Amino acid sequence: MCEDDHAGIGRRAVFVTGAAAALTLGTVSFASAAPRERRTRTVRGTLPTGSPDFVYVPVEIPSGVRELHVAYTYDRPAVPAGTAGNALDIGLFDERGTELGGRGFRGWSGGARTEFFVRADDATPGYIPGPVRPGTWHVALGPYTVAPQGLSYEITITLTYGEQGETPRPVYPPERAKGRGRAWYRGDCHLHSVYSDGRYTLAEIAELARAAGLDFINSSEHNTHSAHAHWGPEAGDDLLIMLGEEVTTRNGHVVALGTDPGTFVDWRYRARDNRFGRFARQIRRAGGLVVPAHPHATCIGCNWKFGFGEADAVEVWNGAYTPDDEVALADWDGMLVAAVRDGRGGRHGGDWIPAMGSSDSHRSPDVIGRPQTVVLADDLTREAIQEGIRAGRSYVAESAKLTLAFTASGGRGEHAGIGERLRVDDDTPVTVRLEVTGAPRCTVRFVTDQGVLFTSAPLPVSGADVVEWRTTASYAAYVRAELRHEAAAGPLPGALAAFTNPIFLGRG
Repeated sequence: MCEDDHAGIGRRAVFVTGAAAALTLGTVSFASAAPRERRTRTVRGTLPTGSPDFVYVPVEIPSGVRELHVAYTYDRPAVPAGTAGNALDIGLFDERGTELGGRGFRGWSGGARTEFFVRADDATPGYIPGPVRPGTWHVALGPYTVAPQGLSYEITITLTYGEQGETPRPVYPPERAKGRGRAWYRGDCHLHSVYSDGRYTLAEIAELARAAGLDFINSSEHNTHSAHAHWGPEAGDDLLIMLGEEVTTRNGHVVALGTDPGTFVDWRYRARDNRFGRFARQIRRAGGLVVPAHPHATCIGCNWKFGFGEADAVEVWNGAYTPDDEVALADWDGMLVAAVRDGRGGRHGGDWIPAMGSSDSHRSPDVIGRPQTVVLADDLTREAIQEGIRAGRSYVAESAKLTLAFTASGGRGEHAGIGERLRVDDDTPVTVRLEVTGAPRCTVRFVTDQGVLFTSAPLPVSGADVVEWRTTASYAAYVRAELRHEAAAGPLPGALAAFTNPIFLGRG
């Protein structure tokens, strides 16, 4: 075993991207060796507070290597209350380089694993199988947080020499399942498995999705598309599996929803770098939707700071309903008010941003399908589901037990549903109607650009009822429905059981 020392990283650093976002350390070199031999190098160093977002360790790979294995550790000193401790992510880029865009990307496990391997015929989940070609590879370190004492790390790199195996062919899921024609389809578009920081296998996710009454799901591993090639066996006529990624930047997370198989979206930038638009366009070119996730989450790096100009939808409800979801819901409602004020509400094509909900499930006891987005789509296909989401023809429910039918109608037979516009004169009486099943003792609220204008009595214990309210377009430019559980105390609203995207009222 050989050792190297990166303790004085400032003396060996070369800045390689803008905004001081990354640096490259000294190269770790290996000599050629006979088949079946193994060679190991260990490197150590310390990262100070204020380190760049990414630190690259170059590894010179000779010809004749069968497998690259990397293991790492780092210290976790005690820190004062309220101070972030050490957290160090890790990933890998091959000889094609570390340039933004990810041409050389070979995998990312974040902080979920302490070791990984890559070879032609197999790889650790989160990493991409393929030939170990000669050239300069890079172990990518991501100092997520650094304690005041600094972050001391040790990386052990092991090469196994020999003949390479055959790279397996990916088995992607089909873009269509057996649907019911134009109907309401239930889905969960934010899920994690063992291919990033989750504990569910792909088979377990598919089984739990079916048990939750879902018709579609979306693969969304953190910063890797490695699961895409393995989803095929889990699909079926009863479950559409779309492919994507949770692009996990230091300034917020975005779900790439329903991209082409094998699409990788880079995450190595901040809002100040002005690069997000480039990757939002990449998601759309790959057939996907851009969906900022949990925009008001309180974890470090989770709060969304890129704005919503590129968003096709926004994840307002994430997992079990919490105060940051309440803030996200209020923020989204403010965006609806702004769209109405600017004369954009109700015209599709990105002028108003529909809301979604997903579970963000990682492991038991996380509940897949709580919440779920229920989409009116022409069929159970990737394209049809995406079009329904993009148009806002959807509502969010806490489970498949809860169903809604939400409409607005005028006096001359005019009719509109969720995500649509009821085109009536400003003074025309409008009847808003909500049919509910599966919401015992919940309260219905009708929310408009003026706020909450109607609150029902609690629904019966059967959970089924019809609630109507009358208004005009001059009084309410849009109306959306919320179902809330009984409040625990005082005037505060209870946790959400369901909510709809708006119906816009008036000529527009």
